[in-house]
Amino acid sequence: MKNSIKSIFKLLGAVVLTVFVLSACSKDDDPADNDLFVGTYKGHVTYITDGENIDKKDGTVRVVKVGNNYNFVFSDNIPDITGVEFEKKGDNSVINIGSSDTHYISIDNSKLVIAYAKDGKVWTANANR
Repeated sequence: MKNSIKSIFKLLGAVVLTVFVLSACSKDDDPADNDLFVGTYKGHVTYITDGENIDKKDGTVRVVKVGNNYNFVFSDNIPDITGVEFEKKGDNSVINIGSSDTHYISIDNSKLVIAYAKDGKVWTANANR
């Protein structure tokens, strides 16, 4: 009887350990689904519009996640880019949906690249974290 109780406890312990290990090692935990890209990136930022040209080699872009979209908050009185949707580009990076010659934003955990034009305004960024 003692041996059967020990066997039950061993089996129960093995089941609990297996459940713990499997839940901790989930392959469904994709960095692109998390807030991995949220933060401040520092580097070269520009903004061009009629009568205004801002070019800062030491500018910043703060990436903020709002729901499923991202906002890009620029330093140096550069207007923000808001409401950008992303799709996976690789294992640990994303690119904006509808990316084209006039709308390109690529981001990963260490680099942000923006080449974005809208309504006669142009934003660029080449920044690192």
